[in-house]
Amino acid sequence: MAQINVAILGAGRIARHMADTLVKMAEDDRYRDLVAPYAVAARDGGRAAVFAAEFGFPVSYGSYEELAADPKVNLVYIATPHNLHASQAALCMRAGKGVLVEKAFGANTAQAQAMIDVSNETGMLCTEAIWTRYMPSRPMIDDIIASGAIGDVQAIDANLCYPTTAKARIVDPALAGGALLDVGVYPINFIDMIMHNAPIARVESSMRAYETGVDAHDSMTFYYENGVMATAQSSILCHSDRAGSVWGTDGYLVCRNINNVEAIDVYDANHTVVKHYDVPAQLTGYEYEVAAAAQAMLDGKRECAAMPHADTLRIMKLMDSLRADWGLKYPFEA
Repeated sequence: MAQINVAILGAGRIARHMADTLVKMAEDDRYRDLVAPYAVAARDGGRAAVFAAEFGFPVSYGSYEELAADPKVNLVYIATPHNLHASQAALCMRAGKGVLVEKAFGANTAQAQAMIDVSNETGMLCTEAIWTRYMPSRPMIDDIIASGAIGDVQAIDANLCYPTTAKARIVDPALAGGALLDVGVYPINFIDMIMHNAPIARVESSMRAYETGVDAHDSMTFYYENGVMATAQSSILCHSDRAGSVWGTDGYLVCRNINNVEAIDVYDANHTVVKHYDVPAQLTGYEYEVAAAAQAMLDGKRECAAMPHADTLRIMKLMDSLRADWGLKYPFEA
């Protein structure tokens, strides 16, 4: 394979963002020889055909099984609700396709492990599509901290909140709805990327439930063995400033929008901005995860360095432990 044909499984909102990304990548000199927008599949063939025509994809399918059976498909982006990812990823991998699985990777650790097991069994790529892990803002933040600009890191704070209860999927426990898997995964990953897998000694958390039983607003505190204390909040009830802050002994840095960092400001001990960093212009932000997955496939790898299987499993286990503390189970876990 010199070029990776990408298909999208699902035709919802996030699938449209990916379709737009693939079209732009195909028109960009940096990516045109790496990936090609090829197909879309939905449970409704008519809907898939309209989607394909809108974005100029040459192929559409009225079932996911048809997508898996097409030998021209190399990489499948899975854009369905969390609880469906495991079975759909397995279908694709067993048919010889790599998978880029939208976050949260699965509904729980068991589902995540099942996908990774199939990846190991088939030798196919399987990686989590949490875009912030692949973005250039990640090494930028690491470099600022490593430079000593803010001194020794003592605390981290991150939040991501959007009022999304009007979306049926978000509040449906049968679809693993709630704040944690939809938006909470971002502040958790923001903190985890900065801490570089450092062990957590203790976790304290609380949750406000929605009327359907899913978590509507979450507050989490992670106490690391090295002394750093990190706090995170997520919500489907309200707007927040979406900021990610790292506080040190000599100053602090603030990231504007942890869901897609737009800029980073470094402050000294007098609360004066001493350095401002703009993040490089992007097509949509999804191109980094697609390019990483496509290159990993060409290199014969089963995981991406930016989000290896071990990191996906660690985050999934942490989210499972949070839900256990809240007494929150999805109906299919009973």
